[in-house]
Amino acid sequence: MTTATAQSPFASNSSPSNMCGVTLMNNQVGAIVAEMMGLKDGVTITYLPSMIRVDAAQRMDFVYSEIDEAAGEDEEWFDAAEFEENMSTHYGRMVHEDGRTIMFANPEDAAKYLGFDLAVTS
Repeated sequence: MTTATAQSPFASNSSPSNMCGVTLMNNQVGAIVAEMMGLKDGVTITYLPSMIRVDAAQRMDFVYSEIDEAAGEDEEWFDAAEFEENMSTHYGRMVHEDGRTIMFANPEDAAKYLGFDLAVTS
């Protein structure tokens, strides 16, 4: 007699997803950021009751001046602190610059922003 075990839908998979994303609060600021990001190629927005998912393949840039304009606010209203206040979690590598937050799916793509040396040493 032979028995088999069904494959679990929760099986481990260590292959890279090539995706990055953030979870925003479902409030006025989160809605503005999601609406603006939804206009960008390759970005998927998922509205949930208490949060908004913003996901993309490879990389996405949250450009603060674009968010300022979409919100009808003065220049430099939206910044890294405002972004962090409205974001509850993220996946991928996050880099804050003066005028944007960049999300990378793969750490190697963020290496030059983070000062990593990817050269192989022996």
